[in-house]
Amino acid sequence: MSEFKNNNIATKLIHGGISKDELTGAVNVPIYQTSTYGQTLPGQHKGYEYSRSGNPTRKALEELIAELENGTNGFAFASGLAAISTVLSLFNAGDELVVSNDVYGGTFRLLDKVFTRFGIKYTQVNTSDLDAVKKAINGNVKAIYIETPSNPLLGITDIEEIAKIAKENGLLSIVDNTFYTPYIQRPLDFGIDIVIHSATKYLGGHSDLIAGLVVVKNEELAQRIGFLQNAIGAILEPFDSFLLIRGIKTLGVRLDRHVSNAEYVVEELSKLEDVKKIYYPGLETHPGYEINKKQASSGGAMISFELTEGHDSNKLFESLKVITLAESLGGVESLIEHPASMTHASIPKEIREAAGLGDGLFRLSVGIEDAKEIADDIITAIKNARI
Repeated sequence: MSEFKNNNIATKLIHGGISKDELTGAVNVPIYQTSTYGQTLPGQHKGYEYSRSGNPTRKALEELIAELENGTNGFAFASGLAAISTVLSLFNAGDELVVSNDVYGGTFRLLDKVFTRFGIKYTQVNTSDLDAVKKAINGNVKAIYIETPSNPLLGITDIEEIAKIAKENGLLSIVDNTFYTPYIQRPLDFGIDIVIHSATKYLGGHSDLIAGLVVVKNEELAQRIGFLQNAIGAILEPFDSFLLIRGIKTLGVRLDRHVSNAEYVVEELSKLEDVKKIYYPGLETHPGYEINKKQASSGGAMISFELTEGHDSNKLFESLKVITLAESLGGVESLIEHPASMTHASIPKEIREAAGLGDGLFRLSVGIEDAKEIADDIITAIKNARI
């Protein structure tokens, strides 16, 4: 860890981990675009032998995310799902996981269509309901996997209580921290074992890379995940590692703007009769508001909302000028999507609807454009969508 490990998060974003090149003094870690490294004799090298096993640029990123999450070891992968796949590979046939009921569609697909083939099962519950979590634990359950906020209903789960339940039952606790990043929330501080990020989103921040990150603060877990990272090989390449480090440096200023914009958009949407319900953890009316205040510094910049009857979603999308219809989130540009037909389409309709993911639900990733122009754009589009 760097000399900045005890500094404020805003400082650690710039100077954390390996933030400069010791050989030349370059203020940015170079892109070590190499597949292999020379050795003096077999096994005698300068810490690197093959870039699947380790690369200096990727190592700098891994040190940085570990420090930001107050962990001890970080791991960088080719995508968020590659990171999730590697973590799920910790488990064996016959093991079960308790999972948030409105988990990201790609995570659901991975569990339901891939890992079930290997004998790993899952149970979905509303993890905001701690009693439901406890009831779902049986002798085969080995982990609790949560998103908080969840995707796309922005449900809030008490991280500290989940960590306690997991420890009491000898389970691993896993949190997908993509929506908040360590700038807003640090689950390891509350006793969680493993933190996952789709770094494609806010950490990268510019919609120009695909990446995943994992952080732990337990040496035994670090060794197991490090083995799997090398054995499976879904590692992040040097150039994207460089881009991700660059993106993280501006995370604080970007998220400050993202959040203030989101708060403004929520306020304006709440005035519109067309909007039936708004899902945003920063609202005092949100059922998880108090828990979110305990474990996060803000309500983030993701908003989901439902419209009243009598709106044509295609007309809404066609009316947008500032906001882009696209999957993903967390970039500087505002993005909107329709979960039922886009990010969560892989979840069967009956399961989607039971979890509250109806056809009238929209998810908005608020960017850093002018706040009024974002709000005016979505409100005008909603009005134009009236049938």
